This record gives sequence, C-alpha cells and structure tokens, in this order.
Amino acid sequence: MKLEGLKTLELFSKEELIALVQDMSKRWLAHDGVWFQCVENKYGMEEAVEMDAQAWDRFAQIEATRIMKLHKIPANGGLPALVKALQLRQYSFLNDLEIVELSESKMIYRMTTCRVQATRKWKGMPDFPCKPVGIIEYSSFARTIDSRIKTRCLTCHPENNHSDEYNCEWEFTM
Repeated sequence: MKLEGLKTLELFSKEELIALVQDMSKRWLAHDGVWFQCVENKYGMEEAVEMDAQAWDRFAQIEATRIMKLHKIPANGGLPALVKALQLRQYSFLNDLEIVELSESKMIYRMTTCRVQATRKWKGMPDFPCKPVGIIEYSSFARTIDSRIKTRCLTCHPENNHSDEYNCEWEFTM
C-alpha cells in the first residue's frame, strides 16, 4: 500500500492543520533537545554548546531562506521582512514572543516563554546557556533576511539580568 501524506493533508480541517504544525514543531524541538543532551552527556556542556552553535548557524540560514521563498519575502526587505520571517520560524509556534519596540531602524524582540528553558527546569537540569548559540543563530537568520541587519543580544541565559517576565531579548538594527 502506498502512503500519500500530501493527499492526507488536503483532507485536514484548518484546526487539524494548526494542531499538526504545533505538534511537528514540538517534535522538531524535542529532537534538537535530545541531540543536544546526548552531546552534553558525552562531551560536556562547553563542547555541546560549540557544536550547537555550528548547527544553528547553518539551520538559521536554511530556515530563513525557505521562509523567504515560501512566503515571498523579498531579500533585503529590512526590519518588516524580519518581523514577518520571525513569526514563521518553527519555534514561534511553541514559544511566546513579542516585539516591544519597532521603528524603521530598530526592533527589540523578546522571548517571554521558552520551551527549552521550561523543559530543562521541569527535568531538574540547569538553565541552558543559550547566549552564545543565540547570538550566532539570530545573527545568521537576520543576515539571511537582510544583510544590512545587525543583531545584538540585550539579555539571555546565563546572564539573567532581567526580570522573570521574559527569557531573552534581542535588538535588530539597520
């Protein structure tokens, strides 16, 4: 019997498709977490973070390029293009995100809930020191959307110099 996944998708209701996207995003993030924890357990946190940064650099470029192509986001579209693309990232379907400042030349983007940090906390694990990975990931993603965009981390784990209202905050400037 031949399985025809795409034809099956055509039969799904809007609600079923939304649930599928959310579930597939959870599966993707679970795989990322399992991969990371395997490397962390074998080689330690420092090596795992280094390898994770390399993977996210490459993945962020792929994800940005695919989002731009599928959603017809023009290259060098500035911060409006980045706003649209950020909303379509896979983890945007899992985490609570907000833009707290937006102008033609500057955007402040905040992750108010982070599934990775929440899961590690739930499992009794230390916070994931995501700042070095995040700098590479967000810079790579933004630069792929528009090469003129500069990325700066305002706060991120392990530097928890922010309130409990959010996990990390990023500044994108033109």
